Order: sequence, then structure tokens, then C-alpha cells
Amino acid sequence: MLRDFGGGAFGIYVHVPFCATRCGYCDFNTYTAGELGTSASPQSWLEALRGELATAAERFAALPTATPEVATIFVGGGTPSLLGGDGLAAVLDAVRANFTLESDAEVTTESNPESTSPEFFERIRAAGFTRVSLGMQSAAQHVLKVLDRTHTPGRAVAAAREARAAGFDHVNLDLIYGTPGERDGDLDASLDAVLSAGVDHVSAYSLIVEDGTALARRVRRGELPAPDDDVLAARYERIDARLSAAGLTWYEVSNWAAGDSARCRHNLGYWDGGDWLGAGPGAHSHVGGVRWWNVKHPARYADRVALGGLPAAGWEELTEEERHTERVMLAARLRSGLPLAELNAVETAAAERVVADRLAVRSGDHLVLTDRGRLLADGVVRTLLD
Repeated sequence: MLRDFGGGAFGIYVHVPFCATRCGYCDFNTYTAGELGTSASPQSWLEALRGELATAAERFAALPTATPEVATIFVGGGTPSLLGGDGLAAVLDAVRANFTLESDAEVTTESNPESTSPEFFERIRAAGFTRVSLGMQSAAQHVLKVLDRTHTPGRAVAAAREARAAGFDHVNLDLIYGTPGERDGDLDASLDAVLSAGVDHVSAYSLIVEDGTALARRVRRGELPAPDDDVLAARYERIDARLSAAGLTWYEVSNWAAGDSARCRHNLGYWDGGDWLGAGPGAHSHVGGVRWWNVKHPARYADRVALGGLPAAGWEELTEEERHTERVMLAARLRSGLPLAELNAVETAAAERVVADRLAVRSGDHLVLTDRGRLLADGVVRTLLD
């Protein structure tokens, strides 16, 4: 089904499906050792990953356009840091064995603060990683408890400082806001901690209660209240004000960076409609308007790779209308804005209404969300596309 590369930046995402424990709010494709038993292990996963990368490289080599150099790599999960420094170095070696990286490639790994150390950061920096993203979520112990997070509140800040000391110029801390029981003072303490860590990037996401999670069951039983939209909006404004005052500027609705060089280039590749290979159980890929997604269970993933093909559970070729919808949805969330030339006559009229409602402004030939528009970004997109 693959036709050719789309011409944008080319990235590789590697999914590490292992976690020490399952967080109550998480619906990602992850597994604890107890859930997997003897059916899969980090060793069997790594061997299968090598096979998938080799097969993908062969498929790409048959396309009309030469395989682009890899601009970005992002190792996510799950908990990639459970692999240890040597394990993550092996992942990067597997990518390099099959693809050529740009000389200034951005190479990111997510990490749980509890499974890191100064030696861990030194090892992965020496291996070629250039960026670390640490899951902090909150500095308040009672908030972490609601989220079923296992790390101690101060560990994320300590890990960020260790990463900087190991030579990482680019370090991100993730926050979750709006957790039941979180107070304004808890959020302020989290922001104080983030800013004291000296990181150059912050991601902040409102808590979403996903169906099928332990958190959703607790909310359904009435043990916890659902997140309140007004509270979420107030918390977002609080976060934006504090980060902006500290020199971290929003460049996507949920992401702030201390300058252009601090922005996550891998995620920008997604948002700008680039091509990427997603390797690992459950990973999604997109190349030239064709999307596919891998089987989810690590054991089944390894079995499919062993058969010699890509371990895809399904494929789809996006129509031009679907690609347009995605471009609008993603570009509208960026500070750089949505190119007005992308819009048809009906959508252009809708954009004028959005501007009249002060949810966006015209900035040259782009439509850019206002502060209020960022709070209502999903609604703005629906207005444009309906």
C-alpha cells in the first residue's frame, strides 16, 4: 500500500511497552511484568524491534524516493528508562543499523524519574541521546497518589538536574493538571518545582478520564469527582502565566519552550504533517498519506515480526478530505497558526466568525489562537470544519 514519502521531515518513534506499575489514569499500550508473565520480555521485544526496523528499511528502499535521513527519534512508552542506559543505547544502535541519521538529529527518550540516575543519564548521553522527557505530573504527594504515580515528589526535579549535569541541553518536564483533590497551592508548588529545575521545555496536559482505566472506574463509582471544565481553564491560565513570565513561551497549546531550539522537533514533525515510522507494539506510522498501526501485545508483535513482514494490525490510505481535516486540527493548535490558504470558502467564512468572537486573530496569512481561543481550541476546530 505504500506509495512514496510525503516530502516532510522523517522521524522514528519507538514504543517501549513495559511499566513497573500501571498508573490509574493511563490507557496507553503498556504492560507490567506480572501482566506479561513469560510471554514477552525486554530481550524478546528488542530482538523483534530489530527485525521490524530491518523490514521497514527494506520496504522503504523500494519506494520511488530515497529514504530520507532521520531527523528525529523519540523513544516513548511505557517506561523506556526501565531498559536502563545500555538497553536504550541498544535501541539507538538498532535504528542506526538500518537508517541514516541527520548530523543534528534530535534523539529523545521518555523516562520515569524513579528509574533514572546520574549514571543512567551519562550513559544515554554518551550513546547519542540529545533530549530527555521526564514524567513529573505533580509535586503534591496526594495528587500523585490519586494518579497512582509511584515516584516521590522531589525526584523529578532531581532527575532533571542530573540530566542537565550529564550534558543534556534539552530537558522536558510533564505536568498533569486538574486531578481531583488538586488545589491551587498544589499547582503553584508544582510550577515552583518545575522552574527551579532549570528545564527548557514544559508540557502540561489536563487530566482526561479515559474509559477502561482504574481512574474512570473510581469516577463512575462516585469515589472521585470528574475534572471540572472551569477549574481546568483556570489552571491552564495559571500555568501559562507562570511559564510565560519565566521565559517559556507556548508554541503548541499544551507545550512551552525557552526558544525555538528547545521545541520538540519530533512532535512538530507530527503536527506539521511529516512522515514517521512507528516501531514497537501498538505503534502508529504515517508515510505519504498512508497510515498503519502495529498489533498491540508484545508477544503477538514478536510473532508477527518473526514471520518476516511488518507487524501491522491495519492500514488506511487517507483521503484528501481526511488529510485536510488533520492539517486543520493540528495546525490550529500551533503558535505559528493555520495557513488561511488551507481553508475553502466555507471554512474561511467560519474563520471570520472565530476572529469576530476573539478566539483567533489574523497574523499575516495565518490564523492564530488568542489566549481565550487556546482554552477553546477544540471548539474552534469544530467551527472551522463543520
